[in-house]
Amino acid sequence: MNVMMLLEMASGAFPDRPAFTDGERGLTYTYSELFEAARLRAGSIADQGSSRMAKLDVSNLGTPLGLFASAWAGVPYVPLNYRLTDEEIAALLKRVTPAYLVTSSDRVDAFGGLDGVHAVSTDAFLDPAQNPAPVAGEWAMDPDEIAVLLFTSGTTGEPKAAVLRHKHLVSYILGSVEFASAPEDDASLVCVPPYHIAGIAAIMSSVYSGRHVIQLPNFNAERWIELARQHKVTTAFVVPTMLARIVETLEAQGVAQADMPYLNSLAYGGGKMPLSVIEKAMTLFPTTDFSNAYGLTETSSTICVLGPDAHREAVASTTEAGRRRLVSVGQALPGVEIEIRDDEGRVLSAGERGEIYVRGEQVSGEYEGKGSVVDADGWFPTRDAGSMDDEGYLFLEGRADDVIVRGGENLSPGEIEDVLLTHPAVADVAVVGVPDEQWGEAVAAAVVAKAGASIDEQQLKDLVQSQLRSSRVPAHMKVWDELPYNETGKLLRRVVKAAFVEQLQ
Repeated sequence: MNVMMLLEMASGAFPDRPAFTDGERGLTYTYSELFEAARLRAGSIADQGSSRMAKLDVSNLGTPLGLFASAWAGVPYVPLNYRLTDEEIAALLKRVTPAYLVTSSDRVDAFGGLDGVHAVSTDAFLDPAQNPAPVAGEWAMDPDEIAVLLFTSGTTGEPKAAVLRHKHLVSYILGSVEFASAPEDDASLVCVPPYHIAGIAAIMSSVYSGRHVIQLPNFNAERWIELARQHKVTTAFVVPTMLARIVETLEAQGVAQADMPYLNSLAYGGGKMPLSVIEKAMTLFPTTDFSNAYGLTETSSTICVLGPDAHREAVASTTEAGRRRLVSVGQALPGVEIEIRDDEGRVLSAGERGEIYVRGEQVSGEYEGKGSVVDADGWFPTRDAGSMDDEGYLFLEGRADDVIVRGGENLSPGEIEDVLLTHPAVADVAVVGVPDEQWGEAVAAAVVAKAGASIDEQQLKDLVQSQLRSSRVPAHMKVWDELPYNETGKLLRRVVKAAFVEQLQ
């Protein structure tokens, strides 16, 4: 079992079909070209005696080539966040040496000078003339070999390197994608960062299904719309903030529909989706099937999906519980089990909030140098908070560490945010806990107004008071122009909290 199996099968089934196209450079690999290129680049990696293959650049043809070449060479693939500072990148590289590094030409000298790092430019990596010697022999089939090392964001300390073995990644693909299921004219627009698990999963699932991938190195709503129309994109994945920008851009163009009848499916995930955004998107893309995917790096990507039928049923529902499912992340994939547990590890009933635990063959839960955090029964603690309804629909409530403890009572930020987002003037909101001398922590809310609307703070407080207990009413509220998100759509709650703490000092 090896990630290279996926490409080998695709290359054998449809060798001349386009596999990946760089949306900015316009260069394309067919499946057979990608297969042969991986053989040559695996030779270059092996010749250097490297134990890791690192990629530090935007998404381009070097991204899928790096993933498969490293798998053939038998070394872990390590995509790095190119948005980090040089000092942060150097620290990560020192943890994966001896490394074969592919990076942008302007960074070759800086990082190639580090001990144990052999750096080449992306252009040199893509140039066949500079990679003439193929690797000797076939790839290893040990399912326990490490396929990918992905560094966490490191927001609460030194970044951890999540270990994904070949068995985890291949298990995810075999359990969620049907081989050769994509028609010849299918095209996928991929704009998630290449160092995110969603980017890795997009490569593998597209290859196994035989889909043509259009790469958008840096997301821009106008460019996304342009590429989707130019290539008649049939499927795409975005994070909630990206979909919000696409919706805003189309609305600004004054169109009633997006004019993309060929866009059959649009998946989103990576953060909480505001109800107003998904409702508008479903109106702008009336013939498109929407899916919400929830997963983690440690679970090899998606573990839970709210599919197209569930979206339509939620929109058409006449009950509050039915419509609420539109902001859920759906139900567990086949082969995946999910439980909600309290602080003492007890499994909670439907509707009760706690920490999300997951179990399945695709789940790794392992970190390099730290070992596995999976328990004896195979359960991985996600550190995400949430609840499930009586039919297994999962609702996210942010990180378990984000819980606000007020006077000994645990408050869920997501619960309060859900209520505030029902107000017609509110476009986005982030709720955090801030230090309070009397209660330990107090509720604070950063609110973003919809275009042309104004925020009445007392109205919003009254709204929370009317639907939740008085302890949930924000003691502090500020109107912000926008909330801070990272490039994968996750709310940077720590930034919101720090801003409130500074203002209150």
